[in-house]
Amino acid sequence: MGPKRENNRNWNRKYQGRRFHQRFPSEASQSSTESNIMDRTSSASSSQASAVPELPGFYYDPEKNRYFRMLPGHNNCNPLTREGIQQKEMECKRLQLLEEEKNRKQKFVRPGLNPAVLLRKRQLGLVPFTTYCRRIHEMKVSCMQRKVVNINSPEREGGRVRRFEFIMADSASERIFAVNDGEYGFCKYGLLNLNGLWKEAPTVERQDHTYISHQKVIAACWASVTGPDSHILVCLLEAEETKGCLSLIPACIFRNLDDSEDDCSAILYKVKISDVWSCAWCSNPQMESSYSAGLKRQIWLINVIPDIRSTFITNSDVLAQQFATKTLLLYNGLRSGEVFSLDFRVPTTCPASFRKATSFTQNSAITSLRLLQDENYLMVSDMSGQIKLWDVRMQKSVKHYKGHNNSYAILPLHVKEDEGLLMAVGQDCYTRIWDLEDTRLLRTIPSPHPAAKDSIPSVVFSPYLGIKGHKVPGLLMAVNRDMYLYSYNSSNL
Repeated sequence: MGPKRENNRNWNRKYQGRRFHQRFPSEASQSSTESNIMDRTSSASSSQASAVPELPGFYYDPEKNRYFRMLPGHNNCNPLTREGIQQKEMECKRLQLLEEEKNRKQKFVRPGLNPAVLLRKRQLGLVPFTTYCRRIHEMKVSCMQRKVVNINSPEREGGRVRRFEFIMADSASERIFAVNDGEYGFCKYGLLNLNGLWKEAPTVERQDHTYISHQKVIAACWASVTGPDSHILVCLLEAEETKGCLSLIPACIFRNLDDSEDDCSAILYKVKISDVWSCAWCSNPQMESSYSAGLKRQIWLINVIPDIRSTFITNSDVLAQQFATKTLLLYNGLRSGEVFSLDFRVPTTCPASFRKATSFTQNSAITSLRLLQDENYLMVSDMSGQIKLWDVRMQKSVKHYKGHNNSYAILPLHVKEDEGLLMAVGQDCYTRIWDLEDTRLLRTIPSPHPAAKDSIPSVVFSPYLGIKGHKVPGLLMAVNRDMYLYSYNSSNL
């Protein structure tokens, strides 16, 4: 009987202790039980959300907890379509990011980045000068503030405002070549002088010309024919009644309408050609006054002065091109995803049997090529949203910049190697800025206008925007009919 009573007493003590802990739990056990409850509820809610079946032709709204019928995007009877739902979600995200941009002060992506500590390390010699400059640009880019730019032009005074197609700055970042859409499918060109960006209310002055084209501008680049950036090489897409062409337009024809100088439009150089997709001007003195054109399954190399043309046959359309400045190489990006270089030091006897100096491929059609100062490295972007840095000697990608959005558009890359920055505008109308060295995404700038296929912003970045003596560092953005300046703000550092 003795051992049995002892067992009963032990059982009563354990039972009473268990009841006591259930009525008066400790902080640790209480927090653990609360976390378990939260995990169970979250898992239950997630399982409930995942348990909702997807019905073809219907959309499930979690807020209203019901299904709604969806119709194709071309149906105007029911406004609820998949495209409309995606556009609504993107618009909500854009407005949220714009609200965050208004209150943006010190928001650095890199952990531990402090201006005072960085300056002290530089004074002590612990940070190299190049790294110090790049970190300063990184901090200033993270704190850029948006300002509206006033555009002085006769069209705006008359109320005829045209939508920007794209903008392109010259090598000194003092002028911008702007392409605007016109009435009845026309395109109008003009130059924007950045002599008023330094003012409290940034202002640019537009210089127009009566040159209006029926065709859409597919690509353009600055050309140094009679001087630095003296001409603009423009690729015009083929229209229904007119063939495509390459136009070498002198920059001197763009001026104010009341200017009394002589018109120099007689220097205009035009080559009619079908299916032109890209162009590039050669800055190498060994091939002076030469440029290339990327066409449908062929490449043209044209010398302007003696008017000599060479043709090279490819297996796909050439969508992007860039010349090397130290060697006689031309890099080409094809619609098939291939990137290869032509070496003009090697003579060719047949247009279809030329030798490729280098060749590698990406997953989709190539949209932009940018050589770094060390021309052994080439930045490549394609229509799958991939941006990669390639070592052309090893024919191997060494860096991958994630976050870019593109599936159909030919969108340019902007590489600023001295500042250590890479910029690109995505198909979703977001401007993204990466660190060139460690591929870190530094900032995502939403568009001031709702996202649309015809409202993709066009940007220009430079630490020296404007005329001499009044340089303004920052990002210039043209979207729809407006222009914005994202300038450095030193007060936030």
